[in-house]
Amino acid sequence: MHTIDFYFDPISPYAALAFERLPEALAGRSVAVRYLPIVFGAMLKSLDHKGPAEIPGKRDWTYRQVLWQGHRLGVPLDLPAAHPFNPLPLLRLLWATAPAGQTPGRHAVERVLRHVWRGGLDAADPARLAALAAELAPQRDPASDEVKAALREATDAALARGVFGVPTMAVDDKLFWGLDAMDMLTGYLDGDAWFDGPAWTAAATLPVGVRRS
Repeated sequence: MHTIDFYFDPISPYAALAFERLPEALAGRSVAVRYLPIVFGAMLKSLDHKGPAEIPGKRDWTYRQVLWQGHRLGVPLDLPAAHPFNPLPLLRLLWATAPAGQTPGRHAVERVLRHVWRGGLDAADPARLAALAAELAPQRDPASDEVKAALREATDAALARGVFGVPTMAVDDKLFWGLDAMDMLTGYLDGDAWFDGPAWTAAATLPVGVRRS
């Protein structure tokens, strides 16, 4: 059995779509999924990179593309009232739903992602956040130091593993980034011989021709 680590931040619409696609993509395969909420903003800062919603033009395209992908996949998706927003309360709530040393369950992840990406409402509205917390009934205090530490440690561990974006699905020593990597992931799980060939390793050894100053 393979274990898939699903790294995500509810701020990402691609993560929401990938989450919804996972059951269909993994059907009939012997796998277990661990859901690992991480701070995408902290990852971007560490890598000195901007998110799609921070780049004019790319921001508009991102929203159009995810709405189209949701339509094409038959996955309901609505843009929240404002984006980006501060996802920390949702991330901490997710970790608070899990006992110490464990990861959040699929139900809690589903409720948080749908809180953001269905209905077109304000994801950061205090009343909505309070109602969501009451529904999920976290086992730990989302504002506690141990929950904050769990989120920070998960983000640091993702960076150490080479994760650079969300969603990322990590299996064995391989990382599959993005919604459009789902077919590649299932190819690996199904034992496609391509992954035993030279292409995977060669991609990481291609010389850099020029660097921007």
